[in-house]
Amino acid sequence: MPRGRLRIYLGAAPGVGKTYAMLCEGHRRGERGTDVVVGLVETHGRARTAELLEGLEIVPRRTVTYRGAAFTELDVDAVIARRPSVALVDELAHTNAPGSRNAKRWQDIDDLLDAGIDVISTVNIQHLESVNDVVQHITGIPQRETVPDEVVRRADQVELVDMAPEALRRRLAHGNVYLPEKVDAALANYFRVGNLTALRELALLWLADEVDEQLDRYRAEHGIADTWEARERVVVALTGGPEGDTLVRRAARIAARTKGADLLAVHVTRADGLASGGDPALLARQRALVESMGGTYHQVVGDDIPRALLDFARGVNATQLVLGASRRGRIAQIFGRGVGVETTARSGSIDVHMITHEQVKKGREGPQRSRAALTRRRRLTGWTVALTGLPLLTAVLLPFRDTLSLPSFILLFLTTVVGVALIGGMWPAITAAVAGSLLINFFFTPPTHTLTIADPENLFALAVFVVVAAAVSMIVDVAARRTREAARAGADAEILSALAGHVLRGEGAVPSLLARTRETFGLVSVTLLERRPEAGQGPDDRSDPASWRIVATSGGEPCTCPDAAGTDVDIDGDLVLAARGRLLDASERRVIEAFAAQMAVALRQERLEEEAGQARPLAEADRMRTALLAAVSHDLRTPLAAAKASVESLRATDVEWSPEDRAELLEAADESLARLDRLVANLLDMSRLQAGVLGVAAQPVAVEEVVPRAVDDLGPLAAEVKIDIPHDLPEVVADPALLERVLANLVGNAVRYTPAGENVLVTASRYGDRAEIRIIDRGPGVPRDAYDRIFLPFQRLGDRDNHSGVGLGLALARGLTEAMGGRLSPDETPGGGLTMILTLPVAVHLHDLRESPADLGGAAS
Repeated sequence: MPRGRLRIYLGAAPGVGKTYAMLCEGHRRGERGTDVVVGLVETHGRARTAELLEGLEIVPRRTVTYRGAAFTELDVDAVIARRPSVALVDELAHTNAPGSRNAKRWQDIDDLLDAGIDVISTVNIQHLESVNDVVQHITGIPQRETVPDEVVRRADQVELVDMAPEALRRRLAHGNVYLPEKVDAALANYFRVGNLTALRELALLWLADEVDEQLDRYRAEHGIADTWEARERVVVALTGGPEGDTLVRRAARIAARTKGADLLAVHVTRADGLASGGDPALLARQRALVESMGGTYHQVVGDDIPRALLDFARGVNATQLVLGASRRGRIAQIFGRGVGVETTARSGSIDVHMITHEQVKKGREGPQRSRAALTRRRRLTGWTVALTGLPLLTAVLLPFRDTLSLPSFILLFLTTVVGVALIGGMWPAITAAVAGSLLINFFFTPPTHTLTIADPENLFALAVFVVVAAAVSMIVDVAARRTREAARAGADAEILSALAGHVLRGEGAVPSLLARTRETFGLVSVTLLERRPEAGQGPDDRSDPASWRIVATSGGEPCTCPDAAGTDVDIDGDLVLAARGRLLDASERRVIEAFAAQMAVALRQERLEEEAGQARPLAEADRMRTALLAAVSHDLRTPLAAAKASVESLRATDVEWSPEDRAELLEAADESLARLDRLVANLLDMSRLQAGVLGVAAQPVAVEEVVPRAVDDLGPLAAEVKIDIPHDLPEVVADPALLERVLANLVGNAVRYTPAGENVLVTASRYGDRAEIRIIDRGPGVPRDAYDRIFLPFQRLGDRDNHSGVGLGLALARGLTEAMGGRLSPDETPGGGLTMILTLPVAVHLHDLRESPADLGGAAS
């Protein structure tokens, strides 16, 4: 049976019309004769969405009971038994109630697809797993229901349901998305223009990446190698030379000319990984430059550089390739076309930009190779063996001149030359080969004791001897050179690996990097210098200590200016790494430049963190002001409007009110003004807490006296509270008025979320020198990962119940509790619900002092 096809409507936010579009598509298919059923659709009370359900067959939902509550979920078995052609299933990321067939609705949809049923579903961008944390950072609200991106990417069709932020806010204001009492809070929080714009861009970018992947799959499946200019992609080739900065900036300007263009940098290394010609420090700096401009850095392996570059460019569907003009001189260009010319000739539909720079025709400045592949001691030993070993071998072989043939003498001398090559390298071995050929000619080739060779075959044998000896010498020398290069590269890689691990472990602070640099290279001191902003860049700038300031230093006496250092590395125009001690060779300097580049990144990160730390209190204050204004605009206005309406009605002269009506109006005004009084008191107390000026008069307080007063403040709701305070509970140290406020807030919050028919329980007990007051409800509870967030001002875990207050109750309760020296913490109620635990110190009296320690602390043990 073929698998069904999945179509998903993707939206940036609730209310953009995903479910509406899905139902419209269901009607269109039904009108074309397709068998369509509604598996599950959530209308959320939206009248226009509900109207579209008319005329569509609805499969009854399955009822699941969990913790005494009934939930309706998609009945997968019923839909499969019905076997329609298309099933409409809303909210792809929904989490099913425990006891359902699958944990997630997208798994239910998978079962329908496996049964050969086409499915149309909906999902919002905030529910995708890969962007879930980004959405939380934007909106400040976590989304606990997520769906793996792969599930959405596997869909046969993903269609974006788009709407401008202003249009969505108008729909919200007209009551087309949420109930009227939730509109103000939603507009002021989640549905701000900035939030909606960011979510809309996030959805567009995610879908654009999905379209790119689909395009790449299509091109791969159909064997299309040509570049399709669906999106501008600029690739810049980096060699690790000093011209790389110029190329990156030029490529970034080219990419910036087209909105949404991608910038990619690529460096081609040799297949053997040795002596690639690129400076690691420059590549590291250029990589950081590319990433700072929003691009990505890539490294590919290939001996044919033009082919490797073009393969990479075609692989990423690049439209433009940026290369630097050749650094080779005119003579070198005669013998080869060069990478730029060769790449341009093979580029096909890719535009190639040849960028001039200051290094043109200056030659390559790759890493300097040591001409001596072997140590000085080994070379001297080789010369010694060559100068003494050959005469000694000649003296040993002279008695056998008449018994051995010429090939035997050649093989023995060749063995000696190979030994010299293994010990001393190429030049001692070549010298030994030439000297050995002369000795063989003079002592062992007829006529002897002359340099004349009578037999041409002997001449050929000696020539072969010299060629073989020279070839072996060169091979041994190249092998020794490669071994040394590999060892050097391995050492550099080990150092850079240690640096990478240093950074990954979070040890990227500048002083720590300076200390690591000094230890690695055995320097006396290492100093990071920064040019003072007020100092000009004159000719004597590098030797003037007044023009520089020390950012950080490690070791002995620091350098005060670059010219005072034995080795100085320019990081950028204003930063210099100055090292005092031994002089570093070229290879060590390249590695220390990588350290210097990392120091610049670490310094920049530290300063950004400092700036963020300074801006954080301002941002928090701005957030508080914004939330306060939103609260004032709605929650203060509601009780004021109700009180004003009641008073105006009582003052009206054209209406004669009955005593019952007057009492009802007075009660409404009194209740509204009392609510307003509590709200203003909460706001004032919160501002005093944040300012640190709240006065606390701590004294012994009897809990059994305070709790009833706090419950009485709830008015008619007090009947839903059950109090169970032990008579032997000792007094606690607290401010009576503040404790009553805390308990009133906690109990009122618990009553608000407790379902009808259930009571809120207030109980208390003693544990050692502390007393715990527990407010226990049977409401929906709070996830453990949200325990800290519920104590933030103006937070209600989303846009739910926005008509019930500004979200200051729990924040104020914790603040007041901590001001009294106590602690307020949430816990899960067994069987469902939330328990708030208020912990306060026990008041110590004389009779307590006479009690034994076991009596006081037994419960705590």
